[in-house]
Amino acid sequence: MSLFAKLSSYDDRSARLAGIGLMLLSIFMFSFGDAMGKFIVATYSVGQLLWLRACAALLALLPIVWKRRADFLHLERPWLQLLRVTLSTLEVAAFFLATVYLPLADVITYYLAGPIFVTAMSGLVLGEHIGWRRWTAILVGFCGVLIALRPSAQTISWPAMIALGGSLSFAVLMLITRSLRETPDIVLATSQFVGTFILGAVLSPIGWVTPSAGSLVLFAAAGMVSVAALLCVNRSLKLAPASVVVPYQYSMIVWAVIFGFVVFGDVPSWATIVGAAIIIAAGLYIFLREQQLGRGDKVVNPPA
Repeated sequence: MSLFAKLSSYDDRSARLAGIGLMLLSIFMFSFGDAMGKFIVATYSVGQLLWLRACAALLALLPIVWKRRADFLHLERPWLQLLRVTLSTLEVAAFFLATVYLPLADVITYYLAGPIFVTAMSGLVLGEHIGWRRWTAILVGFCGVLIALRPSAQTISWPAMIALGGSLSFAVLMLITRSLRETPDIVLATSQFVGTFILGAVLSPIGWVTPSAGSLVLFAAAGMVSVAALLCVNRSLKLAPASVVVPYQYSMIVWAVIFGFVVFGDVPSWATIVGAAIIIAAGLYIFLREQQLGRGDKVVNPPA
């Protein structure tokens, strides 16, 4: 019996604890992978990172893809699937491009605003009813983004705009994923890596630097870690209710600060810390409010 199968056989309380543990583990791995990506793009191009990372991820997924190949034959709403892959590819590229110029904690802070953007666009684009409490939380969250962004003629930079644009792309990606719930997890995950593989293959010849053996190990590790993180987060959401495990995704900012300081020597500014705290508080309120109203998502994927 596989490890995940054993986890699925737990009683309700044990399954919830296992779900929380897997969510915390997945967030650590996502953060670790993000730190590796930032380290890699200090030497290699974002295109090389996207391509070689995707190569490793797709090789790791190949046995599962082969076993579940029938799931890929009949995709619901193919054009919407294509749009989702496009947005996913752009947001991953934006994330790693922003980390070339910004501290990891800053980029993560912008991405943590994704659930707030999702709620706002659900009302404006999808016509979902949003009460005054959640609109207030949305406005408070935007204030947190502005505090972290520190907008002025001197401080607004194009890397910050890239990170914020990536966060908005991630928000639209989550909205589309809401409407593609019938698509198997393996199809959603594999298609995302295929998208980054294609973009990376196009961009990597530009400024190509032949990687050393040690760098190839880093590229492969980044791909393997991203696959393991996706599998853990998906299993976590199957073991426990989203309302139980999703709030633990905000631990990403803690790991971003730790990795940023230990690996890159980045010390987060007070504006980033205060802005992140406000964004987290607003995001948690919105999520808990949606759970109370019975509209909580079954699947929520962390950034990058």
